Amino acid sequence: YDWLAVPLLPYLYAVNRPEEVPETAGPALAAELRDLYRRAHLEDLIPTPPTGEAPKGDWIQLVGSAYDRTLYGYLLETREEDDDRLIEYLNSRPNTTRFNIFYRNCADFARGILNFYYPGALRRSIFADAGITTPKHAAKSLVRHGRRNPELGLAGFLIPQVPGARPSTRVRGVSESLIRSKKYVVPLAIFQPWVAVTAAAAYLSAGRFNATRLAENLCLPGSMPPCVPVPDGGGAGEEGPKGGAQRGRLGVSAETGQ
Repeated sequence: YDWLAVPLLPYLYAVNRPEEVPETAGPALAAELRDLYRRAHLEDLIPTPPTGEAPKGDWIQLVGSAYDRTLYGYLLETREEDDDRLIEYLNSRPNTTRFNIFYRNCADFARGILNFYYPGALRRSIFADAGITTPKHAAKSLVRHGRRNPELGLAGFLIPQVPGARPSTRVRGVSESLIRSKKYVVPLAIFQPWVAVTAAAAYLSAGRFNATRLAENLCLPGSMPPCVPVPDGGGAGEEGPKGGAQRGRLGVSAETGQ
């Protein structure tokens, strides 16, 4: 599949209730929780193989994301009729994998969703990321758009990684990855110094962004409302008062792990 909709708590922790989230979880426990959730809720989509073990594949990205990485999230106001249009749009398209790291990666999917609501809000960075959509630049573009349009009510939040596994790395763009990784920058500086200098200039001029500055709310398993606030008069997707459009909230995340 190209995409699947998953409830927030299972997506983050592979459980249905906040009290079920472990205080710490290493790779073995995280894998067990993912497989238990798959068997209970996703067996039709991801069947158990004859060996009885958890199947291989990208399905693990659907559940337990907070065991692997810290996430920075952003919220924007939406209208209920636009939410309905988005659902209709997604359901009308072929839902088959078409992943391509250069022009149809995960950040491209988020860019497409946001531009569906707010045309032109997110663009690729030719200079900083060589035209590849990255989570960091997508977040930077979204924050810039929110500041230019304060009526959208842009808000940020942080979902920390569950302790137990190796901490996730900082999210980086293309030029930043080149100059901050020794395995890239040292050979470039020796054999192609002009590439290293160009990458450094691209990062310093267009690639810098601090996601923590807008992370106003810390969201833990028992305190999700700051991440999924309920608008006055009803929740997003519910029928609101007659005579006006119900406002919802669109949430997107920039994951710190690659």
